[in-house]
Amino acid sequence: MATPAAAAAPSTAATSEKKKPVFVKAESLKPGTHGHNLTVKVVDSNAVKATGGANRGGRSSASLNPRGPARLAECLVGDETGCILFTARNEQVDMMKPGSTVILRNAKIDMFKGAMRLAVDKWGRVEVTEPADFDVNQENNLSLVEYELVNVEE
Repeated sequence: MATPAAAAAPSTAATSEKKKPVFVKAESLKPGTHGHNLTVKVVDSNAVKATGGANRGGRSSASLNPRGPARLAECLVGDETGCILFTARNEQVDMMKPGSTVILRNAKIDMFKGAMRLAVDKWGRVEVTEPADFDVNQENNLSLVEYELVNVEE
């Protein structure tokens, strides 16, 4: 009986090792993808007025969220290959100051009115890091590209 338990121990230790994050560039982001790790500079940050939700027939946001309405900001972030709008929520808004460099871990692409938006949910992390030495390429704004969902019938 001791032999199978001893044989199983090394395999669990090998699977518990964390794999290194793979960082991607902004130009490689595609609709409907997730799990992106990026190092980006914040170009601009605009606060967005949060809608209560009560005007759409649902419950009021105060009953759903005891901390009050969510704070939202649309931030233009990017690297030397391109830029994209990032939707910052709650405490992320405080980190997204224009000119700062941030690391986005486990970011996902959300679609909003046919355009891509970058977001980090509860499974990801936003970290402020030391200033990067690249200039943001604002000519290649991925949020300005409009996508259309096409159903293919076979």
